[in-house]
Amino acid sequence: MSETLKERLRAKLTRQLAEDGPPDPEQEDTRQVSVQDDLDLVNAVADDDPVLEELASRYLVP
Repeated sequence: MSETLKERLRAKLTRQLAEDGPPDPEQEDTRQVSVQDDLDLVNAVADDDPVLEELASRYLVP
C-alpha cells in the first residue's frame, strides 16, 4: 500500500522539524516557523486539496 501525497508531506515536514531540534526561544527561526505552518496546513486540508501539490513542489524531490 503506497502512501498518499498528504502522508508523504506530513512525514517529510515532521522529519525536517525533528532534525532541526527544538526552537531557540530567544531567536525565532523563520524557516522553522514556515515549516511548522506548512505542516499545520497539511494537517488541516483534505487529501485532494490542490495546496498539497504546491507544497510537494516545495518540499519533495520529483
